Amino acid sequence: MKNAVFLNAAKLNFDNKLSFLPLIDLTAFTMYDESIDAEILERVKGQHIVITKELPLGRDIIHQFPSSVKLICEAGTGYNNIDIAAARERNIAVCNVPGYSTEAVAQLAITFILTLSSSLMQQQIMIKQHNYDNFTKHLQLPHFEVQSKTLGVIGAGTIGQQVIKVARALGMNILVYNRTPKQWNDEHIQSVSLDELLRDSDFVTIHCPLTKDTKHLIDKEKLQMMKTSAFIINTSRGPIIKETDLIEALQNEMIAGAGLDVQDPEPPELHNPLFSMRNVILTPHIGWKCFESRQRLIDLLAHNIDSFIQRKPIHIVNG
Repeated sequence: MKNAVFLNAAKLNFDNKLSFLPLIDLTAFTMYDESIDAEILERVKGQHIVITKELPLGRDIIHQFPSSVKLICEAGTGYNNIDIAAARERNIAVCNVPGYSTEAVAQLAITFILTLSSSLMQQQIMIKQHNYDNFTKHLQLPHFEVQSKTLGVIGAGTIGQQVIKVARALGMNILVYNRTPKQWNDEHIQSVSLDELLRDSDFVTIHCPLTKDTKHLIDKEKLQMMKTSAFIINTSRGPIIKETDLIEALQNEMIAGAGLDVQDPEPPELHNPLFSMRNVILTPHIGWKCFESRQRLIDLLAHNIDSFIQRKPIHIVNG
């Protein structure tokens, strides 16, 4: 039986409601709530499989891993926290878990769209301030249908495609920018350039991974291309948007607002202006945190590990 260690399981099991039986049944399994750099090397001794959740594993520490380590499992889709080149140099495979939170993240992106379209957050703020003008006078805030509005989707992977599916059910027109253009069997969905997407969309939602090519993909120049009435949504990775440029765009009303489940850095500094902006919905990277998604993640982690043990590895990102 292979030895496996989860170095920061509390990042996933923060409510102590998850079952790790799929991993316990498969491996000699050890679990730590969290691990600081000084503890990692001691805890990976004698281990064959190392599991992490958004835990930084840089070149220096990976090059000190014992020869027993053959697989690093990222308990999630994004793996930018792991130096995969360093792992390759050590002949350590790295795998991720795509698809475990597809429905949950897509649901959150659509929630942002519907909330922003109805100024729902601002309406609740008015009530908390004992301002009842929306009830006693005419509506004070923007409120519009999403049907026939244009949604720009950056990244057409599993999550992006799920967002497209739901948005089409709401009657939205879709523009898609993807690294590899796709063909669509729906006249309401078109593959376009990034510039065209930004210019013509009423909502822009980001669903691409964070890489050297996508870091700061959306900067001041790109934000200036958007309609002043448009909203941007990011449920992917914070650094895909250059946050200082986004803050400036929001403050100067270059765009109408934003829904941000991810920030740069995470968590944001408490003095970050995004916290106090009326045209911003800010959530603490909750897209993947539904109970169902997290339990599914454990099941899929076990499947990854079992496939690796059977010498039929799947979802290897540094092959």
